[in-house]
Amino acid sequence: MIGVIRGILRENESFVFSHLFLTMFQYLTLPVTAFDQNCSLVWCDQTQQAAVIDPGGDLDLILAEVKRLGLTLGQIWLTHAHIDHAGAAGELAQRLGLPIIGPGEGDQFWIDGLPKQSQMFGFPPAQLFTPTRWLHDGDTVSVGNCTLQVRHCPGHTPGHVVFYSAEAKRAFVGDVLFAGSIGRTDFPQGDHATLIASIKNRLWPMGDDTVFIPGHGPESTFGRERRSNPYVADQ
Repeated sequence: MIGVIRGILRENESFVFSHLFLTMFQYLTLPVTAFDQNCSLVWCDQTQQAAVIDPGGDLDLILAEVKRLGLTLGQIWLTHAHIDHAGAAGELAQRLGLPIIGPGEGDQFWIDGLPKQSQMFGFPPAQLFTPTRWLHDGDTVSVGNCTLQVRHCPGHTPGHVVFYSAEAKRAFVGDVLFAGSIGRTDFPQGDHATLIASIKNRLWPMGDDTVFIPGHGPESTFGRERRSNPYVADQ
């Protein structure tokens, strides 16, 4: 049995937790940075081994949750390399000696531009990094005894990837799809037709009942978006 607590807003605090209780796989999502980017901790409750998805900033907040939950943080996973998703990845990797897994090679130019991005958007100075491992469609990533599938979903950025747990029916989709909207494609090397194809060909086959955790805003399901999202309904 799966029990989910979604969208718990602590009074007088600006971040929201989403928590999935499953036999092994668990996650907790909290918005970080002024962009309210959904950073997620994912872990195996048998081993307490954890990874963090898209640590864009607010490392003290993220690490406080790691400590509170009694987790051992061992990896950084990136969906893509925009500043609000990857801005603190280099610092976190250096501070704790962690590997950076993802995104795809197509986002190298975004990684190279992180310092400029941080200046443009008023973020703390971003440290450059080289991913320990680039990700490709069909790869897998593991944390403890839990394995997630990797799907390449370009369009928002060329190297964007998604992490999917078939067991938990959960997908961490970054800025590909949102509740009621889709990712922007007006950034360098963005492409609207490519994004729509990624959603149709890579996300929809995961099933209408799959819950997705977007890069911003509330969770939704692929089925709900197929029915009501004005950008991708009936796609």
